[in-house]
Amino acid sequence: MTHTVRIPLATLYRDPEHRTPPNVVTQALLGDAAEVKEVHADGWARVTLPGQGDYPGWLPITQLAEAADLDGPVSMVDALSTDLRDEPNGTLAMPGVALGTRLVAAGPSRDGWRPVHVPGAAEPLWVAESDVRADAPDPLRTARRLLGAVYVWGGLSPHGIDCSGLVHLAWRRAGVRLPRDARDQAAAAEPVPLGRERRGDLYCFALPGARIHHVGIVVEPGVMLHACGDARVVVEEPLPPARAATLTGAARPILT
Repeated sequence: MTHTVRIPLATLYRDPEHRTPPNVVTQALLGDAAEVKEVHADGWARVTLPGQGDYPGWLPITQLAEAADLDGPVSMVDALSTDLRDEPNGTLAMPGVALGTRLVAAGPSRDGWRPVHVPGAAEPLWVAESDVRADAPDPLRTARRLLGAVYVWGGLSPHGIDCSGLVHLAWRRAGVRLPRDARDQAAAAEPVPLGRERRGDLYCFALPGARIHHVGIVVEPGVMLHACGDARVVVEEPLPPARAATLTGAARPILT
């Protein structure tokens, strides 16, 4: 059964009993679709996220609302974070709505504010028009705005993000669906021989005989932007020797 996320940022876990960072698998943004597969008596639901390549995980069912067909112009949050209010410039109703969140307009704008549908809410909430845009910016431009963001395993927002989360979010903001996992991202893109990579391609990394475990965005040959687990932040840097030793290739997301 299809539901949608009703909170600004929902964290999915590998199982409902161990809720510590190594057990986090991903996050979902407000309005993201979630296919509910089963619900336990304690209220935890096993779901998959179609927008992330059917990525699976567990979250409280209370964080979801039943899906609804919505009509209206669609835009995405372009600010790193924005707040939704109960009326134009009114009382705070939902803080921390993250970059890349998809919002459907619920009517005409007023005084620089746009009414938007919110899953599970009886009435529209309002977002500042300056914080949303309908265009599709360059993914590297979006990723650069997250320089310095904290590295968080499974994170998918400016509040905390990991390597494949950064790639997924940057292309999501550009209107391109890439899977959530680094290996799946590489598989969904067009292979590019090393030496022919260009700005915006992906660098993919793996240990000998192992699956791809890390991904970054090419700034120029030999330089990448990535969420670095060692530095614990998003950085832009020339490939360190340890990274270069595990570089397996480059890939080009298909912008359709």
